[in-house]
Amino acid sequence: MLTVTPIHAFTDNYIWMLQNEKNQAVVVDPGDAKVVINTLDQNQLNLVAILITHHHYDHTDGVKELCEKYSIPVYGPTNSKFKGISETLIDGDSIEVLGHSFKIKDVPGHTLDHISYLYDDPISPQIFCGDTLFLAGCGRVFEGTMGQMLSAMHYFKTLDKKTKIYCTHEYSLSNLAFAQTVEPDNTHIKNKIVQCQKLREQYLPTLPNTVENELLINPFLRCDVLSVKQQASAYATQPLDSELEVFSTIRQWKNVF
Repeated sequence: MLTVTPIHAFTDNYIWMLQNEKNQAVVVDPGDAKVVINTLDQNQLNLVAILITHHHYDHTDGVKELCEKYSIPVYGPTNSKFKGISETLIDGDSIEVLGHSFKIKDVPGHTLDHISYLYDDPISPQIFCGDTLFLAGCGRVFEGTMGQMLSAMHYFKTLDKKTKIYCTHEYSLSNLAFAQTVEPDNTHIKNKIVQCQKLREQYLPTLPNTVENELLINPFLRCDVLSVKQQASAYATQPLDSELEVFSTIRQWKNVF
């Protein structure tokens, strides 16, 4: 059984720390080494590996210092601009860390090198997806295409509905505000806003969410739903025929929301 703990970094980043019963730990996207080291020391944990989803600095800047201190492997995408990766991964690979297997999936769009790590446990599946899928949102499309990002959304929709989604930013309330604009009559979104507001009032993370709930609230996973199509067409002031047109429109709308 893996325990997952958020380590807060910068203003809204989460560095996810996975640990097993042997007091071994792995961190995902450590943009800040100091907060990781402090957490490891406080909990008397031994860092054994780093997982990288993509090259952006807020996900990688702590890697060099952590490697110098702990001499550990760094897993990440083979086509990454970040040069601190020692164990390169491609779509379809599997790795074993902390005695558990993780499946690698290419999910480009936000960046071209973006991958996700799926812990496909039958009881408590988890996915670490960086800046691709957020609670009620998805990442900006910087380097890839809208089609690539939509394909990533299709992948997430295929996962076991129990899968917990560990993204790396606390964007939930702003994403939910946009989702409610797209679907003002969606009661699932209204309920999630109340839940997330209560958590943030206590300075608690709103994450992880589940695939099951995302399918009810996330407009970027709901581009084939009539209410989302209608709002996207209204925003575009023209009929939108394809799912890709709907996705592209609401992603561009979110950019200026």
